[in-house]
Amino acid sequence: MNDASAAMPVPAVADAPRWPVRYLLFIGGMGGLLYGIDIGIIAGALPYLEATATASWHLTTQQLGFVVAAVLLGSVLSSLFAGAVADLIGRRGAMVLAGLLFTASIPVMALSEGYGPLLMGRLLQGISGGLIGVVVPLYLAEVLSPERRGRGAAMFQLLLTIGLVLAAVIGLYHAHSVDVATAAVAHLPGDEQQRLLFAVKDHAWRTIFWSCLLPGLMFTGGALLISESPRWLVRRGRIDKARRALQRTVAPTEVEATLARMQAPDAPASDGTPAERDPLLSRRYVWPFILACLVLAFTQATGINSVLAYAVNILHQAGLPGAVANWADVSIKLLNALMTVVALVLVDRKGRKFLLMLGTGGITVALLCAALLFVRSEHGRLDVHATLQQQLVGDSLALPMDAAQWRRLDGSAEGQPLQLTVSYSYGGFSNVRSLRSDNPVDTTLQIRREDAVSADSVIGAFFRRIHLNPFPDPAAAASAPLVIERAVIGPVPSPTHGWLVAGCILLFVAFFAVGPGVCVWLALSELMPTRIRSNGMSIALLINQFVSTVIAAIFLPTVGHHGYASMFFFWAGCTLLYFLVAAFLLPETKGKTLEEIEARFR
Repeated sequence: MNDASAAMPVPAVADAPRWPVRYLLFIGGMGGLLYGIDIGIIAGALPYLEATATASWHLTTQQLGFVVAAVLLGSVLSSLFAGAVADLIGRRGAMVLAGLLFTASIPVMALSEGYGPLLMGRLLQGISGGLIGVVVPLYLAEVLSPERRGRGAAMFQLLLTIGLVLAAVIGLYHAHSVDVATAAVAHLPGDEQQRLLFAVKDHAWRTIFWSCLLPGLMFTGGALLISESPRWLVRRGRIDKARRALQRTVAPTEVEATLARMQAPDAPASDGTPAERDPLLSRRYVWPFILACLVLAFTQATGINSVLAYAVNILHQAGLPGAVANWADVSIKLLNALMTVVALVLVDRKGRKFLLMLGTGGITVALLCAALLFVRSEHGRLDVHATLQQQLVGDSLALPMDAAQWRRLDGSAEGQPLQLTVSYSYGGFSNVRSLRSDNPVDTTLQIRREDAVSADSVIGAFFRRIHLNPFPDPAAAASAPLVIERAVIGPVPSPTHGWLVAGCILLFVAFFAVGPGVCVWLALSELMPTRIRSNGMSIALLINQFVSTVIAAIFLPTVGHHGYASMFFFWAGCTLLYFLVAAFLLPETKGKTLEEIEARFR
């Protein structure tokens, strides 16, 4: 095997510069923070944006849907081209560009007085997020020594989870402020009350966006002070600059040896002619690329995003009351951040393969336990969809669910709280409605077209424009009849059952944070050979986002038609395959240089 790196020692950590490395970890973490804020910030701002923008700007529901989806579209597009950008202007340059775009998006959104600027700000934010998701893990992998690469990826993931929590806390704080203001103006005349509430809500969503400005400025300013990736500099023939960059992260005695390892794959032959390159479809490129794509796809196929997004729905269906389910949801997100700290400690000690096997094994067990719990609670429910279909009034349903109505639907569970789950559709749009007889607030089975048919998304409109139709068409669904696809009624699971399901989900999130949550970024950056690393990471991350979108899209229709147990069994099966890939196909990359990892696939 032609492995020039095998004969050279791995850089010693003891003599490596500490503060420059810690600074790089801090900047990488700030990138993760921005990525998390990108994903989560709209949730807190959307209620107040909807309440004010639709009135003052005459924003339609479709336009509001475009505003929400713009981040996804920008992220997908920039993920596809992030590798090419990083190759063209350098990893450091791409990070600065991402920070500038994120920072510029904040005043564009917060100061917007119309649909166009708001949409543009959201697109800029999405583009910056896609760049960060590719370039920051790429930069950390190429700059940090083998002993610190795992810590860099864990720091990125840790700050990403903190970014999600921070976005939720910002939204929660402003929700409390709006509630206080609403109570304070309750005694005022109607017009004056509405005017003041409008001002409070308008200020709330603008302030939520403004609160993201400081992290953007810190990341952008910090990225300007870091050195360029030495591997990118070597590929460009800037050896002296690569040497100076290495002096900031590698022990002085190891600088020349590390530089030689970086040059070895592209070293010229003895007669001075350039080294012959393997074709891109050779095993050394294709196999690691496939492995990285499998890891990213299976990471989303565990169902992590759907579990986090629908945690309240899942726990409510499992038997926990609404308020308790919301607190459990907060606990799940905090546990995700805390267990990422554990991964930060373990990833460079125990190795990627061990943590992936531990994480996927634990996730599989947790998901199977949750699935079996739902099998028990969903068994024996009565099918009442024909009864409800007969009570439709046109294309809607408004059925008062008093005690007599509950008895008519299911008289076999006298004295027990009952739960009704209805899956319905308008055209290609599906939704699920769930009611409990012990909920004194929600006492009407209300089914309306606007609750199921969402506004046309940017991505859906784009696919229809090129004559592809993977998404339902809102225009066709606007006149489609209401169809009750499934309606089942049965006793509400006990709170004990709900807590058991909550325990399974907590275990799932804990094992995910320790294993796939951190290792996915390492697989993305470490497995890709130098020649295809940047563009390969872009494609793999795009596959990751595609699988995440598909899983989220099928969640509600699947649980509506087949119950929650079916979804958990599906996730468990995917995670079992993930475990087998980690156990039998993935190499251990702990303590190895990127060149050593690449040489293994030759």
